Amino acid sequence: MKQYKIALLKGDGIGPEIVEQAVKVLDVTAKKFGFAVEYDPADIGGIAIDNYGEPLPQITIDKCKSSDSVLLGAVGGAKWDNQPSGKRPESGLLGIRGALGLFANLRPAVIFEPLKKASPIKDDIIGDNLDIMIVRELTGGIYFGERGRGEDDGMPYAYDTEKYSVYEIERIVRVAFDLAMKRGKKLTSVDKANVLESSRLWRETVNRMAKEYPEVEVNHMYVDNCAMQLVRNPKQFDVIVTSNIFGDILSDEASMISGSIGMLASASLSSGKLGLYEPIHGSAPDIAGKNIANPLATILSVAMMLKYSLGEQQAGQAIENAVSKALETHRTPDIYEDGKIKVSCSEMGDYVCTLI
Repeated sequence: MKQYKIALLKGDGIGPEIVEQAVKVLDVTAKKFGFAVEYDPADIGGIAIDNYGEPLPQITIDKCKSSDSVLLGAVGGAKWDNQPSGKRPESGLLGIRGALGLFANLRPAVIFEPLKKASPIKDDIIGDNLDIMIVRELTGGIYFGERGRGEDDGMPYAYDTEKYSVYEIERIVRVAFDLAMKRGKKLTSVDKANVLESSRLWRETVNRMAKEYPEVEVNHMYVDNCAMQLVRNPKQFDVIVTSNIFGDILSDEASMISGSIGMLASASLSSGKLGLYEPIHGSAPDIAGKNIANPLATILSVAMMLKYSLGEQQAGQAIENAVSKALETHRTPDIYEDGKIKVSCSEMGDYVCTLI
């Protein structure tokens, strides 16, 4: 029997609650599909500050590196707002990405049919369903480039540098091409090549690599046009690949198309099988401990983990199918509508388990 070791970073706020439900679902899925899971808890974020004096202790990094994959809840809260910038809970997120070499962020924007009414996009635009995968470069670009402040003729100025190497572009674009081959064989590369030199290098690299994937239809789109097209005609997209800053903005825009931030999973991948999986929402400290948080984004993150890191495709699909089925009748308060059964966080986890 295959056995996988998962590092559990429950984090702060609603993190422990939603991770608990995801673990519950993963255990049921493992039993059904014939594999075993061992969990290794570790601290990150505010709880790590409380216990270790820093948001990402070395013991957490070591546990993650010795695991097959990492499941993260959420970090942050008002309790730690007065920490210096390098010691805030969110610094733990940046730190773990760097420590594990997580350069590829996968953000699916999916509308489950039972939730179509929650989307701000009209039905005639969405059609029967919507399934877009945004692949964002996560460890380069303007967020990690040279920055600073100065003064010119008595006038203060500030600068941030967008810089990408061919190697950085190649590795993220290859992830996107490989995903496109498994999906609709259509790839949209988003840049600003009409203005930025870094984008011109990005586009040149994509065009060169496209020769290795002749089955994939490749098109290029400026980021401002892409932002418009995501709400005008989102069904034209399958896989979108783009830089760190553009991906940050576009993935948040695409997430709103789905109608609920509580439904959105994500994956951050390294060059190997190791990945970090987490919901995109925050720690929601105002509802922590009330058992009303929506655990479905975390449960769907587990489905991504099974597909992308553990190679358990059927098990991952079974979880996605169970979530879709659960939404037909059961809703947590954030996505509740008349005629449905309102359930708590733990009740939603239990119900998804019965549908695996």
